[in-house]
Amino acid sequence: MSRLPTLPAAYDADRPLMPRCACGADHAPGEHAAAAASAESLSHDKLEAAMVKALFPVDSVRRRFLQAVGASTARAAIASLMPLGALQAMAQDKGPLEKKDLKIGFIPITCATPLIMAHPLGFYKQQGLNVEVVKTAGWALIRDKMINKEYDATHFLSPMPLAISMGVGSNPVPMQVATIQNTNGQAITLANKHKDNRDPKKWKGFKFAVPFEFSMHNFLLRYYVAEHGLNPDTDIQIRVVPPAEMVANLRAGNIDGYLGPDPFNQRAVFEEVGFLHILTKDIWDGHPCCAFGTSAAFIQQNPNTFAALVRSVLTASAMARDPKNRELIARVIAPAQYLNQPETVLTQVLTGRFADGLGNIRTVPDRADFDPIPWQSMAVWMLTQMKRWGYVKGDVDYKQIAEKVFLLTDAKKRMAELGQKPPEGAYPKFTIMGKVFDAAKADDYAKSFAISKAAA
Repeated sequence: MSRLPTLPAAYDADRPLMPRCACGADHAPGEHAAAAASAESLSHDKLEAAMVKALFPVDSVRRRFLQAVGASTARAAIASLMPLGALQAMAQDKGPLEKKDLKIGFIPITCATPLIMAHPLGFYKQQGLNVEVVKTAGWALIRDKMINKEYDATHFLSPMPLAISMGVGSNPVPMQVATIQNTNGQAITLANKHKDNRDPKKWKGFKFAVPFEFSMHNFLLRYYVAEHGLNPDTDIQIRVVPPAEMVANLRAGNIDGYLGPDPFNQRAVFEEVGFLHILTKDIWDGHPCCAFGTSAAFIQQNPNTFAALVRSVLTASAMARDPKNRELIARVIAPAQYLNQPETVLTQVLTGRFADGLGNIRTVPDRADFDPIPWQSMAVWMLTQMKRWGYVKGDVDYKQIAEKVFLLTDAKKRMAELGQKPPEGAYPKFTIMGKVFDAAKADDYAKSFAISKAAA
């Protein structure tokens, strides 16, 4: 005797549709791994639950509808409007996955939120991938493991793929950026002893930390102090310090401050050893920081797997952008295997309601954001700063390098597959500390600064 299929909980009028887990099922985030053990068999139910939530965001309305028409009729009606087969087909690549078991490296910082949360929330599994996200000690190790093909894809600082592709600081290996992982989400944090010394013009002799040379942190710190008349190569010291060691170095007095990633800016406030001098969004609102990417060789050899990876991360990015999900995400990424941070610290960063260490509780909803678009003008700006500070010599073909490394067209294509609306254009202008950057005039821009190694 055949067994009648069980309807998903979304169609149970007597059961509250509790949106506790982002996968669409009615369980807590901590129970997600067990519930997702049979991800393929559950994917149909997850899609339906998500659709029902979208159609009936008010639970009482959903329940009245189901009581009025019955669960089977409701399911048939919804399926006629939004065919599940088509939706599931969108979630699978048109060709077979070349490689399903993957290793993705990450540094435990909030910048990596989309690619980290895609693991516990099952977004990789929904695409047929078996992904291991590997916590990694530092950016040089990330670079080396990618060059040595120990990782299939990785969390990058967004300037890193440009530098590696050009052979700056390492052997040249073509790398590519699939998505930006986060925008904003950084700060300049100073030791408490400097609360009365917040004029950057008076920071001569300060020792600062950044996580890596080829980082937005380094470039933004250099830009910020240079705009205040200091030469970052002669008037201050800039040291490379792994993010997880920044707070300890601040406490020990080894550095005066750092331009670093969260949660370590907020962690310094939490530990009462530092304060937030300025959020980087106040230097450049919407600036990129980290990225998700892989080698050009991996993409060539595994195009369908790469497409599935990008869809997984874009799905996570879309969820992370919604403010109502931020507290949930803080819980999801707080455990030891991911960020290993107090949930309250992550919640302050992600919700944008935080103590600044100066006695204020601030509300900045876009303190951290997760816009995934790898704009090619962002890549051009990074290249101008590499040129400005002497990391690259000679002429730079800004447009060619940007378009080769930042896969904007591919990101837009994958967004469309997921039903997300891709933005138009490729080279938007940006405003950094009141000055407009136009990628079409990159060479003139790189030469325009009074404080610059390129001008020396």
